Amino acid sequence: MRWALVKVCLAVTAMVVVAFAVPLGLVVKEMARDRAFSDAERQAATIGPTLSITTDRRELETAVLTTEPGGGGRMAVHIPAADETDSRPLEIGVGHATRADLSTVRKAGRASITEVPGGFALLQPTALGSGDVAVVEVFVPEDEVSNGVATAWLVLAGVGIALVFGSVAVADRLGVRMVEPAQRLAGAAHDLGEGRLGTRVVEEGPTELRSAAAAFNSMADQVVQLLANERELAADLSHRLRTPLTVLRLNAASLGESPAAEQTRAAVQQLEREVDTIIRTAREQRPQTQGLNGAAGAGCDVSEVIRDRMAFWSALAEDEGREVSLAGVDRMVRVPVARPELVAALDALLGNVFRHTPETTAFAVDVHLSGDAVIVLVSDAGGGIADPQAALARGGSGRGGAGAAVGSTGLGLDIVRRVVESTGGDLRIGDSVLGGTEVCLRIGLGGRRPERDRRRHRGDRGRRGAARRNATFRKRPGRV
Repeated sequence: MRWALVKVCLAVTAMVVVAFAVPLGLVVKEMARDRAFSDAERQAATIGPTLSITTDRRELETAVLTTEPGGGGRMAVHIPAADETDSRPLEIGVGHATRADLSTVRKAGRASITEVPGGFALLQPTALGSGDVAVVEVFVPEDEVSNGVATAWLVLAGVGIALVFGSVAVADRLGVRMVEPAQRLAGAAHDLGEGRLGTRVVEEGPTELRSAAAAFNSMADQVVQLLANERELAADLSHRLRTPLTVLRLNAASLGESPAAEQTRAAVQQLEREVDTIIRTAREQRPQTQGLNGAAGAGCDVSEVIRDRMAFWSALAEDEGREVSLAGVDRMVRVPVARPELVAALDALLGNVFRHTPETTAFAVDVHLSGDAVIVLVSDAGGGIADPQAALARGGSGRGGAGAAVGSTGLGLDIVRRVVESTGGDLRIGDSVLGGTEVCLRIGLGGRRPERDRRRHRGDRGRRGAARRNATFRKRPGRV
């Protein structure tokens, strides 16, 4: 399309240049010719007053030599014989015209231009006092007739070539302006078809392409929203099952050793395996549903969500004799995370505490606001994670020496990591001041941040937050 536009513009410009340059060149040639003959007529007219006064050879020769063409040997005066007895006409200067041409001009009584070897001769009839007609001849060389024509034609040719190249350059830029947005739109449609749902098109270019880009972005947003709704529904359903399933498994463990208890525990294990299969399938088929800026939803109040989830888990914590601390949730703190996603992330972390630490193990949840981010700390006094980096690398949620629990889907930390990274934050696992594991969620408030900026925030901020949380834990023990 781009080269087709360039070819069309080249053809049109060439036609316009030819249509204007050729007639203009002919006009320039005619103007040079007219200028040369007008100058010759003016020079011939200067001899008229002398001829009207005298026909003396010496005086006429002097008059002819005083003119520019006469001094150059390009003017002649032809005076007919005075009477029939004197048949010798008076010829002054060097003539180029034939006698027939001179006779024709005398009879016609008007100036004439005739072609002679080497140029043209202007023949100007002039009446004498005796009644005869003399002819003043001015020779105009051929190069004088075309003087300046070649230069003018070269200038016209240069201007025409410049116009052609300029039009090609302009057409190329216009083609780029039209073709590149179309290519980007086609590439974005291809990427969207391959499942890269974060693809969007910059709305630029001609009006039609901007409208097409806006329609494409709107369509992609609707697709993303539909898939996000399905994913949130699947995630919500799976976690709604995992949370009461954890309580059911813990209660089944306290039923004793009867056959009914064994059957109950086996059924719970089977149910856990089925739920794990559903969760794995949902995670494998989960699409990337972030938009241009990686926004993770309309946002929610992190304090309200934490209070709600802690109220849910506090009953089980009380049954197991766990001491719980909650701090930093006394004010509204909005984060750019959809509520179902934040609920899923918190349930995953708190579920890990109950599944992988012994009963009576204390834990705490603290919230800190740190300028461009919200820090959520989930700490416990359990045995810790042997290899935190490996756990983060595979998205595992296991505890203990092996770093992974039996039956773990690896979804817990992976859900949390995806949630915080969608806001430009990060997830870290370290040692808690309670003696166990501390999981630090840094939820960004200003969109995605470069990796080097995120690394700068991984310094001692977590340690300062842990110290504040430890002080809070000691001052405010109790159950939620």
